[in-house]
Amino acid sequence: MSVRQNFPVLAIAASVCIFGALQQSASAQQPPATPGLTDTPVAPPDTEAMRVAGIAKDNSRMFGSSPDDPGPLAKDLSPAVTTTAVAAAMRKVADWQLAQSQQYFTAIDRARQLDGRIWTWSVLYTGYMAAASTLNEPKYRDAMEQIGKAYNWGLRSPLPSGDDMSIAQMYLELYFTDKKPEEIVPIQTALDKILAAPRVQLGSSQKIAWWWCDALYMAPATWARMYAATGDRKYITYLDEEFAKTSTLLYDPQAHLYSRDATFIDKKEPNGQKMFWSRGEGWVMGGLARTLEYLPKDDPARIKYETQLKEMAAAVARLQGPDGLWRAGLLDPAAYDQPEISGSALMTFGLAWGVNNGVLDPKVYTPVIAKAWAGMLKHIYADGRLGDIQQTGAAPTTFKPSASYNYGVGGFLLAGSEIYKTAAANKKR
Repeated sequence: MSVRQNFPVLAIAASVCIFGALQQSASAQQPPATPGLTDTPVAPPDTEAMRVAGIAKDNSRMFGSSPDDPGPLAKDLSPAVTTTAVAAAMRKVADWQLAQSQQYFTAIDRARQLDGRIWTWSVLYTGYMAAASTLNEPKYRDAMEQIGKAYNWGLRSPLPSGDDMSIAQMYLELYFTDKKPEEIVPIQTALDKILAAPRVQLGSSQKIAWWWCDALYMAPATWARMYAATGDRKYITYLDEEFAKTSTLLYDPQAHLYSRDATFIDKKEPNGQKMFWSRGEGWVMGGLARTLEYLPKDDPARIKYETQLKEMAAAVARLQGPDGLWRAGLLDPAAYDQPEISGSALMTFGLAWGVNNGVLDPKVYTPVIAKAWAGMLKHIYADGRLGDIQQTGAAPTTFKPSASYNYGVGGFLLAGSEIYKTAAANKKR
């Protein structure tokens, strides 16, 4: 169990009673919810025109940008796994992203479909929370706290999907330090409503709660953090039950990789191999790490999560490219002529977390991690832009080398934070 979990557990029921009036007041002041709106892609673009339109939509919603001329690549970064070198790369990327995006963190504009509470932003926020802690950088944490206050610690949807509850990971991590009940009352209320609602079972005509593999990053880590905040195992019981459904549905026991969703189970790459999307695998590996971080040591399902992280780590390590990175389509790298950084970063984060926490063998995976980190640094531009990030989607596709999107930066900061910890533990300054 992480050090942060060793804070005295609050009696959350008492907190709700004490702060009931506060909750009602905060609810009254919540920014408008957006019922029924989903940002979860459900299919890959069928035509080049659809792909281009999707990129334009992502750019107009300020998730990122893909200029024709992003300028020169950075020449001032070192691939050395030392605290100084890793911190320099993290700060370069994080500071550039903050300057580009901070004005949109708290923006809600329905006409432009802007909302800082959705999953693309939430993944970036997880990266900033990790960077703030690892680098002891108050400005990153302060930016996250400003988001929570602006939204009154609320969610985009009153009954949130995995996408919409992902922002609560940041809220809960702030709560572990602040111990301010208003930071978690809205998300606890939302999760309790989910617990009270009927559940969808595998094999029914409805989709299960976490029907796409991306959700395994967005949702389970939120439930694990709510357990850590409250000490109530009902949140872990729900997590284990729903994760098991998704794993049963989407995890390939031979390939040790996840299909993006049930519609992709039989999809093939141009070379005839199964389609496994690198970012999808990154979502799962990163989600496993962030869930295990707060999962109780005696949870019966813990060994299953650790085993799955080990199996996936071995699978992706075998598929690592000569440049240290992974292509969008893992089993047909020849079909994709450039590496994809969001998937590479999230998989690297999962690997590095596993090594740092005794789940993965450091002798096997430290070289894989170092090679991946060195590879990612070659895609940072002189101004701090992190390129080669695929736009939002549901499957591997093409993108510009300059393409930079917020969730990919979040994954990079998470990976950097774990690699920094490795360097610090080895006393490599």
